[in-house]
This record gives sequence, structure tokens and C-alpha cells, in this order.
Amino acid sequence: MATSNFESIKPESVKRVNLFTMFRLGLFQMGLAMMSILTLGVLNRVMIQEIAIPATLVALVLALPAFVSPSRIWFGQISDAKPLWGYHRTVYVWIGAAIFAIAAFLAVQVMWQLNSVANDSSGWVWTTATIGWTAVLGLVFAVYGLAICASGTAFAALLVDISEEDNRSKVVGVVWSMLMLGIIVGAIISSSLLKQLTPEANILTLQAAINRLFVIVPAIVFGLSFVATWGVEKKYSFYASRSSLSNREDSITLGAAWKILTASPQTGLFFTFLLVMTFSLFMQDPILEPFAGQVFKMPLAESTKLNVFYGTGLLIAYGVTGFLIVPRLGKRRTARLGCVLVAFAALLLGASGFSANPAFLKFALVLFGLATGFLTTAAISLMLDLTVAESAGTFIGAWGLAQSVSRGLAVVAGGAVLDLGRNLLPTLELAYGLVFALEALGMVLSIWFLNRVNVTEFQTNTKQAIASVLESDLD
Repeated sequence: MATSNFESIKPESVKRVNLFTMFRLGLFQMGLAMMSILTLGVLNRVMIQEIAIPATLVALVLALPAFVSPSRIWFGQISDAKPLWGYHRTVYVWIGAAIFAIAAFLAVQVMWQLNSVANDSSGWVWTTATIGWTAVLGLVFAVYGLAICASGTAFAALLVDISEEDNRSKVVGVVWSMLMLGIIVGAIISSSLLKQLTPEANILTLQAAINRLFVIVPAIVFGLSFVATWGVEKKYSFYASRSSLSNREDSITLGAAWKILTASPQTGLFFTFLLVMTFSLFMQDPILEPFAGQVFKMPLAESTKLNVFYGTGLLIAYGVTGFLIVPRLGKRRTARLGCVLVAFAALLLGASGFSANPAFLKFALVLFGLATGFLTTAAISLMLDLTVAESAGTFIGAWGLAQSVSRGLAVVAGGAVLDLGRNLLPTLELAYGLVFALEALGMVLSIWFLNRVNVTEFQTNTKQAIASVLESDLD
């Protein structure tokens, strides 16, 4: 029977990844967070409040990058099998980053066109022009999402390639800490570039400020992606010499990859856990800044800066959890406790609206960030354990699919529940509170799926499937 050769090909010349490189890799995650701030931290507020597009429609458009996430499995399998210019991961990261940076700027230009045709004193009106420009906006966001999928999947597979089980939680802690730093930096940059805007600012002033923001930040993000991954794959990947193997993963076709992916029932269980957990975690994404604007009467620059409080909590949690909590409690117990903490923090966010006190909101956001960082560090570490090196890109693609689809559904659900709450409930505070309450309920449900995940069973079943695939290729 053929067995995996990857266990024995860790060349002596390949170095163990050091702390500096972990931080450098984190620059890529930092850039992704900055892009997230632009789309979900700025554009959602502008489209819902300043342009007055229905929240459900805004949420649907902003969720399109997540709905193209089935491509993650394909991108992952391609990066496993087809190197570009000698790299299985790095060049995919660079090309994807270039495309999503350009697409983000184009999305803003389409948004202004949509505003010009939808500018009616009676509010949003469906016309041929609004339908057409909405479709174009959706197409641009879909391209943006495909680029994120290609770049992000290759990057996460690179983390698997350069890490081992004993240092994986540290890699996750450092790299995702930089993601949270990106949320803080992105919020500060966005707030500073938008600080001249007042609630009374006209559309031309708003347009000039937003355009400048969407030139500067995407350019910075592409530069960070390049610096983050330069030279890492060749120097640190244990599997960089895969191309010399007769049984390398190039021979694993998409069909064979699917067979490996479905070999263990644990894959489905963990996939479902990721779906429910991520959905519950991100329902507040499209409504947080409008919540601050409509309930707390914050101007655009101040509501964007709320991400600093959320990001600070995340940053602290990522650093502490990866190095101190996960090694002591274990990944699954830490994730279970994280679900409980997120549920509590979501309820606190909902309660803050009834206080009308911005300080209460900021305090709740710090706690929500701490709880989210606690949970996601454990969940991501567990995710990497439920990934085999021979098909790292394929498994990362599957886990990324679960996270992206559920995040997209969460964004749409958050906007739809808000619209429903505004129509059925007597106050804005109750409408927004309904979203936060459903988040908490989902977190409790995700614990049920997590309790049934067994890493050992997954690894045994999957390794047997890989051996079977390689054996059939040799017949």
C-alpha cells in the first residue's frame, strides 16, 4: 500500500519558522483586516445611512464576496497541484491581492453611479438604472471576493506548510494578532481621512473623501501582502521540495481531493460547527456602524473608529490565548468557553442601545473583541489540526468555504433581521437588539456541534483515504 511521503521529506535545510517571520506573515492578515474595515466599516454606513439604500440590499451586495467562496476549494486544490513560477502559495497570494485592491476602488466608483441614479426625494426607487448599477456593483464585489478567496486560501495553506502541531497555536496567535492590529490601524486611517466630514457634508465632499481613502488603503494593503510572503515559502515550507516527489500532490486531482475531503464524518461535523459559529459571530457586521449612527447619533468618522475598541479586545485575546490559554486548556475546551463568552458579549451589545451611552457601547465592544479573539484563536488552531499537509490547500479551501458562506449569510441575515425588526418592533433599540440576541442564541447552538468533533478520528480516516488515492494512482 502506498503511504504518504510527506512525513519523511522535511529537509534539514528548511528552518523552523521564527517569531519575526510570524509577525511578517501577519502583515498579510493586517492588510485583509484593513480591507474589511473599508467594506464593512465604511461602505455599509455610507450606503445605508448617507445614500439610504435598503439595509437588506446593502447586506446582500456586501455578502457576495462570501457567496463565491465555493471557489476556495478549487483555488486550494490548484495551489496544491499547480505552482506558478515555482511557488505553490506565494504567487497566488500576490495576484489575488492585486485584483482585490483594484476591485475595491472600482466598487466605490460604481456606488457613486448608483447613488446618482437612485437620488430621489421619496427614497429608494427601483428603476432600470438602479437595477443595472446594482447588478454591476454586485459583479465587482463578486470579483473582489474571488480574489480574496485565491489569496486567502493560498496564504492559510502556507501557514500549514510552515508550521507543526506543537507551534501551530503560536503561529495562529501571532498572525491573527496582526489581523486585529489591521482592524485598529484601518479604523484609525479611515477615521483620520474622514474626520473632516460632518453629518451635514454634501455628497461631493463625501465622494472626494471616500475616493481618497479607497486609493490609499488598497495600495498599502498590496504592499503589505508582498512584504509578508516574500521568501517565506522557499525558506520555511517543509513541503517546498514536493515537486521532486513521484507521489506529490500534483497527482491528486479535484475528484480525488473530494474523496479525501469526505473520507471522515468529522469533516462534516467541523464544517457545520464553523458554519454556525461564524454565522453567529458576524451577524452584527453590517449593522454595527448604522447602530452607532442611528441609536447613538455618532458621525461617520466616530462610528468607523469603533473598530479600534473591538480590535483592541481582539488583539489582546489573540496574543494571550495562543501562548497561554490554548496550551493549558486545549483547543476544544478553549473554543467551547469562547462560544459562551461571545454569547454574553453579544447580549451586552444589545443592552447598550437602551442606555444611549457611547461609553457603554465601547466597553461592550472591547469585551466582544476579547471573546471573539478567545474563540477564534482556538477554532483556527483546531482547524489547522483538522488539515493534512498532503492536501493542505484543499482542506483550507473547505474550511474557508464554511467560514465565508456563513459570514456572507450572516451579513445578509443581519441586514434582513434589522429591516424586519424596524418594521415589527416599536423602537430602533429593539430592532438592533434582536440581531444581537440571535447572535447569542447561535453561539449556544455551535457548542453542540463542537462537542462532537474528534481530531484523532479525523486524522486516522483522512490518512487512510490519502493512502488509498496514492495507491490507486500507482496501479
